[in-house]
Amino acid sequence: MTPSDDELAGWLRLTLYPGVGAERQRALLAAFGLPEQIFAASRSAVASVVGAEVADLLRAPPDNEKIDAALTWAAQPGNRIVTLADPEYPRALLDIADPPVLLYVKGDPARLCGPSLAIVGARSATAPGISNAAAFAKSLAESGLTIVSGLALGIDAAAHRGALAHPEGITVAVIGTGADRVYPARNQALARQIAERGVIISEYPLGTPALPYNFPRRNRLIAGLARGVLVVEAAVGSGSLITARLATESGREVFAIPGSIHSPLARGCHRLIRDGAKLVETAADVLDELSWGLPSRTGAAEADAPGRPARPARTRETRPADPPFEPRTPPPAASAEEIRVLDTLGHEALDIDTLTARSGLTLDALYAILLALELEGHVTRLPGGRFQRL
Repeated sequence: MTPSDDELAGWLRLTLYPGVGAERQRALLAAFGLPEQIFAASRSAVASVVGAEVADLLRAPPDNEKIDAALTWAAQPGNRIVTLADPEYPRALLDIADPPVLLYVKGDPARLCGPSLAIVGARSATAPGISNAAAFAKSLAESGLTIVSGLALGIDAAAHRGALAHPEGITVAVIGTGADRVYPARNQALARQIAERGVIISEYPLGTPALPYNFPRRNRLIAGLARGVLVVEAAVGSGSLITARLATESGREVFAIPGSIHSPLARGCHRLIRDGAKLVETAADVLDELSWGLPSRTGAAEADAPGRPARPARTRETRPADPPFEPRTPPPAASAEEIRVLDTLGHEALDIDTLTARSGLTLDALYAILLALELEGHVTRLPGGRFQRL
């Protein structure tokens, strides 16, 4: 059952006191139960759990203006505030070290409970990196995975758009501002699409601006919601590496796409691979590493949460093949550029320079088309950077 306005007002009051962080909030909830019981407890009882200074903070009058504004926001269609005690709170986040006490949600909270994969990477991504993120996201969404990312420019936005490009694709944006704000502003239209087809969540109170230290902190939620994290492009020292580290600490899988040894945006991925991340070249590599088949969309809500004991793995001999990756002839709706690349390949194994010269396409366009054809099972990548038609 969702909390009443009075009950939700108590949760908001608890989380809106400056200086009373999530760790102390959870300690109080563990000791007393619901927020109303915390505020009904004596000062000495509260001080015995969180100290005298915090006990005094909690005796101050509540910020009724902010509480009323949050209740008004939550009453609008499509908006929800989900508490730590709410049945719709994502089970996956209960496994992380620092779960937020409240989540401000735009969209259906039930969409947070399906099997998901995070796709993250550089804001100043290259054109091939953006193409890779979109193509992987679309293919993985087709296989039933919800795509989680952070609504940033570059790889994040491409991952969200890739998931939405599939008719049944679901994507989750974890943001570092209040849920009533969109940052960066140029992603306003994308944010509206995500709220309609997926979910936008924030742990920060309404009105919270884009503060630099909030974004690394929100990365733990990106990692925590997902079964694994795919890093597409990242420089050394990138926030994406923070997300990958948090995923590892939470027992999630980490995947990375390799790149050119000359590209600064490939070095973070290469470091992850050296440290044990799974090198992936196709979406099928990600699905294989997850060790068992994905549920259908209709059964997604009952799927095991990441970090919890999984159902027994099916062997690769008995697991059904993933239809999106079975080799097949180009569909009638294949683009002219895709047909041109397939015709150029013929039955030869060609390197990228030869393909560029023969097809007349730019390098960036050719990489994007080859990736799409590879994910669809029409092209395979061979050693030495060559490609061959299947």
